[in-house]
Amino acid sequence: MAHMGTEVRMVLRGESRTHRFLRSRLMFLFLATVALDVVATALMYMFEHDARGSGFHGVGGALFWVSAQLTTISSQMPNPVTTPGRVLDLVLELWAISVVATLAGSLAAFFHARHVEQSGHAGGRSETSPG
Repeated sequence: MAHMGTEVRMVLRGESRTHRFLRSRLMFLFLATVALDVVATALMYMFEHDARGSGFHGVGGALFWVSAQLTTISSQMPNPVTTPGRVLDLVLELWAISVVATLAGSLAAFFHARHVEQSGHAGGRSETSPG
């Protein structure tokens, strides 16, 4: 467990090219998801707040629902009832699945590159690119 903490600190500091590469991917995913959350919240509220049968009565509810969709967790709020709201819901679902897949791939590439670095099979180089 201590080794994992060390690796996390190394990623935060960008100790090697491999650490910097993972850090840049994680930051991109985080910032893009936050930006999408803000934009999608405004759009979902705009599309749904006046629609009959919609559960989006306030910006806070729209933020909660969009954030839940982006974390791939269901909420008790009803699904969108308008066509633009449903299309946006699909975009959010696709983004969430893509982020999870990208995160898994980035972590796998990072762990592989670190294994190569630590086992000395990097072909004489001290820093390798994970992808």
